Amino acid sequence: MALAFLPKVLAVILAIPSPVIVAYLTVVLAMTFVRGMTEVVQGGIDYRKGMISGVAFWVGVGCQNDLLFPGLLSELGGGLLGNGITAGGVVAILMTLFLEATAPRRSRIEGELDLSALPKMREFLGTFASQNGWGADMLHRLDAATEETILTLIGEDEDHEKRERRRLLLQAHKEAGGAVLEFVAAPGEENLQNRIGLLAETPDDVVVEREISLRLLRHIASSVRHQQFHDTDIVTVRVAVPEKGRGNR
Repeated sequence: MALAFLPKVLAVILAIPSPVIVAYLTVVLAMTFVRGMTEVVQGGIDYRKGMISGVAFWVGVGCQNDLLFPGLLSELGGGLLGNGITAGGVVAILMTLFLEATAPRRSRIEGELDLSALPKMREFLGTFASQNGWGADMLHRLDAATEETILTLIGEDEDHEKRERRRLLLQAHKEAGGAVLEFVAAPGEENLQNRIGLLAETPDDVVVEREISLRLLRHIASSVRHQQFHDTDIVTVRVAVPEKGRGNR
């Protein structure tokens, strides 16, 4: 919109040699593709991720090369869907919305980010495990993963009591082979996912006492992902069903 009112700037951009533009777009598209694939494969690829990314990619390739209804797409939306990135993006968004709408409703509970909320969290997890037909072993895993995650979010340093009280939202839903627990809280000072990754490379005798919760969480959960968005921390913990629990469904 700004360039529309600055014809001289636009003229400078148009004067850039084509080889320079091609080289720039090649780097940008390559970085975008790698970033997108990182988001897809991070935390493991399941049927949902695979279907959305696979269908969107091939629809984009087909539209870009006029392999999918070229006559129809050239007239629809002024030919906008003839662009592979646009077509693939639209398909990915629509498929994501459809799968989210048809997916089982997520169970959720909200409370203070404090150890006093653990009894209520345990009751919530007990109801969640019962609804999905899991036994005591799976419930124990969910309980342990929740406790260790909350301990880590609270922090074990000396200043945690001076921090402003934070709210915690716990969402739980079932997926193939286990459960996904999503903790949403106020921002922490360190990235949980990176710290857990570093623990694998750190000798046990140099791990300080405040890292015990992280090490326990790494052994309880099949994967842990920590994302920080300005004023919010999102910790996603995947817990696999133990072998005994599979037979109790």
